[in-house]
Amino acid sequence: MKARSLSIAVSFKAKATDYAQLTKLRLASLVVFSALTGYFFAVDLPQVVWMDIFYLILGGFMITGSSNAFNQIIEKDFDKLMKRTADRPIPDGRLSSGEAFWLACGLGIAGAAMLWFGLNPLSGLLGTLALFLYVAVYTPLKRVGPIAVFAGAFPGAIPPMLGYVAATNDFGLIPGVLFATQFIWQFPHFWAIAWKADGDYSKAGFRLMPSSSGKSKTSAFYILIYTLFLIPISLFPILFTEPNTFVLVAVTLMGLGFAWFAVRLFNDLSEKSALKLMLASFVYLPIIQLLYLI
Repeated sequence: MKARSLSIAVSFKAKATDYAQLTKLRLASLVVFSALTGYFFAVDLPQVVWMDIFYLILGGFMITGSSNAFNQIIEKDFDKLMKRTADRPIPDGRLSSGEAFWLACGLGIAGAAMLWFGLNPLSGLLGTLALFLYVAVYTPLKRVGPIAVFAGAFPGAIPPMLGYVAATNDFGLIPGVLFATQFIWQFPHFWAIAWKADGDYSKAGFRLMPSSSGKSKTSAFYILIYTLFLIPISLFPILFTEPNTFVLVAVTLMGLGFAWFAVRLFNDLSEKSALKLMLASFVYLPIIQLLYLI
């Protein structure tokens, strides 16, 4: 009996691990964090409705998990070709495409319903739009060219706007500038990842570098331009609300620090510099979003 119970526990843990990898649970955590900063940017702490937070977190995880699962179903044959993705549950044979499909459908429907009925219809529409754009537009375009990065930046920038709309049930300038900041950030962020994974991506036919010349001065120049453009864009959420000198200076310094890593990549075109830029992008976004809350 003990042996059977242990076997069931091990099997359950393995299945849970596969589901977490299929839905990219750690990446989903960053997405939900971004949505939460948008929510708290819209309301003061005494006005927070904690059930809204519950619906936003759970609905956000479900929508993001559904998007990632559908992405892996569509790309299962390409994932087999790349070292970084060959051990994912579907290409490795640990999950069937059918099982993953029904999980993705369930998460997507439940997540959209939670945002729609738990928060407001605008939040549900934004969540559904993000899911559709990621799965039906961004994913197929990855084998077409760098236009995929532009297309993918739209669903990727929705979370902070969704969080703001979840709190206010209204669109406007402020959720728009929160969207704009995350939209621009994604270009250097994703291109740094693509620089590191370019060899793997090419095996699957993914062409995601900003220039057809690949890891070149031209691509590094595009990356640098977007990091520099991000500096003024990142100030808009502060300038259009209640300007705070400390936050303005801090966000500007963060932007200059992020751009410095892009300059390093432009100068030496090395894998090491691309890795540092990628890691800097993961640090940059949550810090400035927390600064916004000041």
